[in-house]
Amino acid sequence: MSDIPVYIVEEEARELPCEGCRNGEILDFNFTMAFQPLIDLSSKRVFGYEGLVRGMNNESASSVIKKVTAQNIYKFDQTCRIKAIALAAEAQISERLSINFMPGAIYKPDICIRTTLAAADKYGFPREQITFEVVEAENIIDTLHLQNIINYYKEIGFKVAIDDFGTGYANLDWLAKLAPDSIKIDMSLIRNINKNARQIVIVKALAQLCSELHIDILAEGVETKAERDTLAELDIMKQQGFLYSTPQFEAFPKVPEEKFY
Repeated sequence: MSDIPVYIVEEEARELPCEGCRNGEILDFNFTMAFQPLIDLSSKRVFGYEGLVRGMNNESASSVIKKVTAQNIYKFDQTCRIKAIALAAEAQISERLSINFMPGAIYKPDICIRTTLAAADKYGFPREQITFEVVEAENIIDTLHLQNIINYYKEIGFKVAIDDFGTGYANLDWLAKLAPDSIKIDMSLIRNINKNARQIVIVKALAQLCSELHIDILAEGVETKAERDTLAELDIMKQQGFLYSTPQFEAFPKVPEEKFY
């Protein structure tokens, strides 16, 4: 299932009245996915998995991403979605599936989403179990375009998260303008948080702000029990990181029960 030929997306894209897919370059490389669990300490369970691109022989995400250009980004984005959905459906997971997307790869939300919907129908994966994570590859100047994408995705049943929040170009005004369902706090604010009072103050304030805005919050890059427990004390119970599991090549790893205690 993982080795889905690129031409499947190419053929579907040709049917779309979308300049990006219609005129973009054909992908001359193939890739697959690794998956990392998202856990909830309050219920002591895995509630979702994030799909991360990998080479066909488990090469790093960066080795794949460096092949993405302005000319093939549309078809790359479409292929990522199809592969993640196909693998999740094959594994018959009941948990949420998180798929990264680059706003620059969305030409028109209502058109670009069609291959995603078709893949969900084809492989029998419920769209209400899909979350799209906004990934920043560069400064997003057209926030109105991003807002339109998020609004449309939410209207048709998807959840939307902002990845790597607290670094890069994601500012607090995004919480007001974009109204995401959730944010993922960047690991730069999580690393050694148990030893840094300033980080604790910042993350605590962010958690309180999101609570009042009814935005869910997850901490990325949790690697130690001390980080886990400090975040739990701040009532950040949804977490992700090597403490629980590394990303697994074309697999959906379980988390040992002792990792929750």
